[in-house]
Amino acid sequence: MAEADAQSASAHFIQKDMKKTLLLALAVLASATFNVASAAKKKKKEKKEAAQPVQLATSSDTLSYAIGTVMTNGLIPYLQQAEGIDTAYMADFIRGFDEMIKAADDPRLKAYSAGMGIATRLKGQMLAGMEKEFTDTPDSIVPHIVFRAFTDALKGDTSVMRHDVAELTFKDKRESNKAVKDERLYGANRRAGEQFLADNAKKDSVVTLPSGLQYKVIVKGTGDVPKLTDRVQVNYEGRLVDGTVFDSSSRHGSKPATFRADQVIKGWTEALTMMPVGSKWQLFIPQELAYGSRDAGQIKPFSALIFDVELVGIEKAAQGARKSVDEKKK
Repeated sequence: MAEADAQSASAHFIQKDMKKTLLLALAVLASATFNVASAAKKKKKEKKEAAQPVQLATSSDTLSYAIGTVMTNGLIPYLQQAEGIDTAYMADFIRGFDEMIKAADDPRLKAYSAGMGIATRLKGQMLAGMEKEFTDTPDSIVPHIVFRAFTDALKGDTSVMRHDVAELTFKDKRESNKAVKDERLYGANRRAGEQFLADNAKKDSVVTLPSGLQYKVIVKGTGDVPKLTDRVQVNYEGRLVDGTVFDSSSRHGSKPATFRADQVIKGWTEALTMMPVGSKWQLFIPQELAYGSRDAGQIKPFSALIFDVELVGIEKAAQGARKSVDEKKK
């Protein structure tokens, strides 16, 4: 009897457990069915919304639709080239566009969107420019540290480096790395110019001024001497120390070149404000008074230059302009 009661109790619990399991299974199935149905309904609703035709009921509607269409001109090539967007993900682009339009007044979304835009530019143009600048220098750019410093600075976190210290560090590193790079690339060019000027200074016909400018008088003029703000008319030819002609007034027409005496390289300005009209001088200009470390096409950084300059005439500056310059010099 005890055994029969035990078996009966066991059967009761088994049935109860099976019933509980079955109810749970039915609940899960019902939930899954509901979720599937809900998702299908949502998808159907989205599909229905997306499929709704545009109604151009007024002239303004027509104009607006035309404007929206025209605004996409060149957008896809721009997204591909400038933003690096794969057009296979245009649906995601459109989804982001739609969300931004719908929540245009949400300040949090605006800030989030701006952060993503700045990140794109920082990773692309800005960082690429820095990496290029520091290529082949003792230092290099470590992107993840740049990004961390960027966000630390925005948070006001100065535990690693204060902003003023960062600015001075960047300035010093930039200058020192550029100096090393320039010396490696153009040091030989600088030394060639220095040697040329040192040898040239020994010639009796060459005058060397305290600034380092050298000149030789070919024809001595007797006219007026230009002031800084006077426009001068000159014929000229420019050469590198190896004899390569890089420019001349004859390349730009049959008339003399015209410009203000203070709007050219320092070596030219110094010479022009000493030359009487009718003069023809040969100028030997050290790189510091020419283009210095700048790359000017055929004129590589630290190039000493030679110019044959003929001062043809002067267009006098207005009295007020000359007075202003004289006052500044005082």
